[in-house]
Amino acid sequence: MGKITDALQKAAKERIGRLDKAIKIQEQKLIVARKMKESKVDARLIPYFDPKSVVSEQYKSLVTNLLSLNKGKPPHVMAITSSIAAEGKSVTALNLAITLSHAIHKPKVLLIDADMRKGKIVKYLGVEEHKGLSEYLTGKASVDEIIFQIDIEHLSFISSGQVPSHPADLLASAPMTDLIRQLRSQFEYILIDTPPVIPVTDAVIVGTFVDGVLMVIRAGETQRGIVNRASQLLNQAHAKMIGHVLTGIEYFVPDYIYRYL
Repeated sequence: MGKITDALQKAAKERIGRLDKAIKIQEQKLIVARKMKESKVDARLIPYFDPKSVVSEQYKSLVTNLLSLNKGKPPHVMAITSSIAAEGKSVTALNLAITLSHAIHKPKVLLIDADMRKGKIVKYLGVEEHKGLSEYLTGKASVDEIIFQIDIEHLSFISSGQVPSHPADLLASAPMTDLIRQLRSQFEYILIDTPPVIPVTDAVIVGTFVDGVLMVIRAGETQRGIVNRASQLLNQAHAKMIGHVLTGIEYFVPDYIYRYL
């Protein structure tokens, strides 16, 4: 009887423990839901709202992989692009920047919206449009005037600014080169969100002066030939490809991983 009693007591304790975990998870979901309701930040920026979520853990893995490149000497200026539109490039850039700023050594991170045609960073952050990259490149604003922050420590932003007449020419100009040189001394990591590679030449231009290019691909939708063509264009410009990020993936996460997280 003693062994049976001990087993029942152990089972009861385990059940209580599972219930406590379930309650904590539910409380966390309520907190995240409330934060999303009260914030103007886009709900797709998961690491901002819930740094411990499964999605956030995937971005942490991506950051770990990036920081381990080149024997622990990772690229400090990276372009984030895609082959075509609607692949989740800007959301990926934002989530990556947020996660990178949360790294254990708390690096200073800057995200530049270099899509001066259809920039979306300010929209996703829920802030008003103000002077940005186009204003700096046309001599209408200083560096200090275009850098801004929200409530994320160690992370700064530069918006795309007003749509200029010739975005590609501005990205290839001397002021852009000078800007990146200045910012390298102020930030440990700089991420540059660019337009897609296939429709316009902007990403290829940026690829020539950054340390590496990360390409975002929507799984199950973007055709292999399109991705290959985009990679070919970047290679022709001698841009250094450092990896690919698949978006739009649906996969099963075992229960034991949820319990661990």
